[in-house]
Amino acid sequence: MAYWLIKLVFFSICIATAFTGIARASDPDILFDYILPENATSVDGNFFTYTNLRELFEEDPKSMAASMAEFPALNGQSVSVSVLRLPPGAVSAPHARPRATGLFFVLEGRVEVGFVDTTNKLYTQSLETGDMFIFPKGLVHYQYNPDSNNPATAVAAFGSASAATVSVPTSLFGTDVDDVVLAKSFKTDVATIRKLKAGLGGKAAGDRKLH
Repeated sequence: MAYWLIKLVFFSICIATAFTGIARASDPDILFDYILPENATSVDGNFFTYTNLRELFEEDPKSMAASMAEFPALNGQSVSVSVLRLPPGAVSAPHARPRATGLFFVLEGRVEVGFVDTTNKLYTQSLETGDMFIFPKGLVHYQYNPDSNNPATAVAAFGSASAATVSVPTSLFGTDVDDVVLAKSFKTDVATIRKLKAGLGGKAAGDRKLH
């Protein structure tokens, strides 16, 4: 318990420092102290309190988020947090956060990370417990736990109350993007595309001619 507490305190200091720089550049400023939920005329301290992250102190914490969707008081405040729990050998598939920069802090274990910039250059790093890494806003990135025996836990701070996530595999192969379009884009055949879609639970789109 004490070990986790020390890590969380350190992270709190890091996140406070990060927000002073990145939070101002994303969500638009609001003209009020805070934004009330629809149809609400007043709130108490409970509105500004989020307790779900208590699970971090459990023996086997899980991935979780504290964004505007889970914590409505964040609306207009330009901040949110995500906790990533990677079991041994697990990967957080390539994805992008279109609305916010991400400041990634490893609480436990090892995490290999990488992102691709707009020139298609890949930047990678192997992070240890206590290391931090920045994921620039909107760029495709990933996280991977290379340890086959031990889990890894990290926290990401965002300069947006709703950073959003665009998953590359799901967006391409878990939706109804035409099979022929994908086959031509990846220089493969429709059968391969349909296997990928089936693995993600996507639907095979009909073979249509490209114009």
